[in-house]
Amino acid sequence: MINLTKNKPIVRSDEPIALIGGGQLGPDDLNLALIRVNTVVAADGGAVPVMDSGRMPDAVIGDFDSLDGAHRDRIPADRLFPIPEQDSTDFDKALRSVVTPLVLGVGFLGGRLDHQLAVLNSLVRLPDRPCILLGEREVVFHAPPRIELNLTPGDVVSLFPFQTVTGRSRGLEWPIDELVLEPTGRVGTSNRALAKVELSVDAPGLLMMVPRDALDEVMRAFLSGQTGQWPARAE
Repeated sequence: MINLTKNKPIVRSDEPIALIGGGQLGPDDLNLALIRVNTVVAADGGAVPVMDSGRMPDAVIGDFDSLDGAHRDRIPADRLFPIPEQDSTDFDKALRSVVTPLVLGVGFLGGRLDHQLAVLNSLVRLPDRPCILLGEREVVFHAPPRIELNLTPGDVVSLFPFQTVTGRSRGLEWPIDELVLEPTGRVGTSNRALAKVELSVDAPGLLMMVPRDALDEVMRAFLSGQTGQWPARAE
């Protein structure tokens, strides 16, 4: 559903949605997202690959500085939602403008490092917007209060804190119990799954990375309703 009320979310859905960016896309990235959702939102220039695939985005959100005129002219006016401010990225504008149980984001990882860091910053800044980002080798998401994942033994599980957090784990080769993870101190990259991984954390701010082929398992975990959700961060 598209909401045109000022200062209200632009898109609301009771099902997962895909959010497509204009960055680097792997050969099957777009298809992996489109076959898993009914609603597709484009962040600015992300409308181009969606339209070139033969599908019209349900909404296009951004400052429109990377959406060429030829594609923009083909999009119905009621699906265009310009947000002209320059204090945030198009990913941030789009993510904060949708309300859904889960966002599946593609076209935001790879390419320029500064763009990727800005995207990861938004994942942490918007803890109440569950989002899985599809990368070339992994999926990345903001760890919810608790999560259980049925991973393959030996799978790499990386934890990177953008804020100071503590937590507990089961099923990791190196448990995080009693550890303090922080961006200028200890981080948790290159851990490994032994079996089913159970993780709980005491505060938002921890990014979790697992293999790309675990995408459906991560989606299942978020959509099960058992992860809990962080409250919106006060700005």
